[in-house]
Amino acid sequence: MRVSDVAKPFAARLNDIEPFRVVEVLERAKQLESQGRDIIHMEIGEPDFPTVEAIVKAGQASLSRGDTRYCPAAGIMPLRKAIARFYQTDYGLEIDPERIIVTPGASGALLLIAALLVNPGDGMLMTDPGYPCNRHFLRLVEGEGQLVPVGPEDCFQLHAAKAEEYWRDNTVGAMVASPANPTGEVLTAQQLLDLFELCEQKNGHLVVDEIYHGLRYDEQASSILSITDQAFVINSFSKYFGMTGWRLGWIVAPKEAVPELEKLAQNLFISVSTFSQYAALAAFEPEVRAVLNLRRDEFARRRDYLLSELKRLGFDIPHQPAGAFYIYAGITKFSNDSQAFCLQLLEEHGIAITPGLDFGSHLSHQHVRFAYTTSMERLQQAVARLENVLV
Repeated sequence: MRVSDVAKPFAARLNDIEPFRVVEVLERAKQLESQGRDIIHMEIGEPDFPTVEAIVKAGQASLSRGDTRYCPAAGIMPLRKAIARFYQTDYGLEIDPERIIVTPGASGALLLIAALLVNPGDGMLMTDPGYPCNRHFLRLVEGEGQLVPVGPEDCFQLHAAKAEEYWRDNTVGAMVASPANPTGEVLTAQQLLDLFELCEQKNGHLVVDEIYHGLRYDEQASSILSITDQAFVINSFSKYFGMTGWRLGWIVAPKEAVPELEKLAQNLFISVSTFSQYAALAAFEPEVRAVLNLRRDEFARRRDYLLSELKRLGFDIPHQPAGAFYIYAGITKFSNDSQAFCLQLLEEHGIAITPGLDFGSHLSHQHVRFAYTTSMERLQQAVARLENVLV
C-alpha cells in the first residue's frame, strides 16, 4: 500500500454535523425528474415566485454601473439605512443604521453570531424541533446547540419557564425563531420579554431569528427590537422578499457588538455581494412591497387549503401555523418512521416532503414538514396523490 492510499483524517467536528436532509431530498427529487418523473415539490423552504422584476432590474442596473467591487464589510450604507427605514415604517422603531450588519444570507448572520457569542464548550438553548443548521454553526465554533424538546403543548416554542429548566452551567444564551421553521409557530411580545428577562437574569444573550417576518397571516409578528436593543436579531431577504439566490441577510445588534461583528465579517467574508445589495434597495419600494404583500396573501390561501385537506386525510396538526410557509404534521395514523414515509412518498408517488428527523430528535419520527411553496394547482395534485395512498 502506498502512503498516498491511506485516508487522511478530517476534523472531528464533522462527525457531529449532520447532512441537511431537505437538500438531499431535493437532490433526489431532481434526479427523479431528470428520469422523466413528475415530482411535486413540497420539501424546500424557497418561495416559488420569481424575484420581483423591479429588484431584478435594479440588480442589472447595478451591474451595468460596474458595482462589482468589494464594499464595506458591514454592507453599503444606503442598504443599512433602507433597512432602518423598514423598521420605522413597519414597526414604528428607530434603529440606528450603524447597528445593522448586512450578511451573505441569514446563514452568514448565524455564523457571525456563533463566532461572536460562543467559546469552545459553551452552549445555547434552542428548540427541538428547529432549524437544523443552527446547532451546526455552534458546533463549527466548538460550541453546542442545547436542544430543548418542545411539542404541541408548548406550541413548539421555547418559553421562559422551560428555558430556565434546561439552562446549564455552560449555557450562554437562547436562540429562538418567530415565526419558526418547521412549525410556523410564533412567540408573543410577552413571551419574548419573558425570555429576554431570563437571559438578562442569567447574564446570557438572546438571539431571535425573524427571517419569516412579513409572512405572518393574521397580524404582524412581534419583534424583540420593540422590547430591547440588547438582543440580536437575524433577518433575511430570502423569504418574504423572495431573493433566495441573491444571498442577503442582516443582523441588528447591540451597539457595543457592532465593531466585533465587523471585524469578524472582514475576516470571514471580506464583503457581501455588492450588486445584490443595490438590487435589494428596490425591495423596499412601495410598488414592490405591494407585490410582496399579494404573494403573502397567496401563501395564506395555500395554508388554509392545505391545512384543511391534510387534517381531512388524517394528519395530526394541533395548531394553525401563524406564519412562514410550513405545516408540521403528525403521521402516527400512517407510520412511525418519518424517513421511510417520506422516501416512499417520493419514490413511489412523486411527492417530496421533509422528514421530521431533519429538525431534531424529539418526536421527529412521528412528524413531517410540508412546504406550501408551490402553486395551488400543484397542492391540489399533491392532495389527490396523498388521498390515493392514504385513504
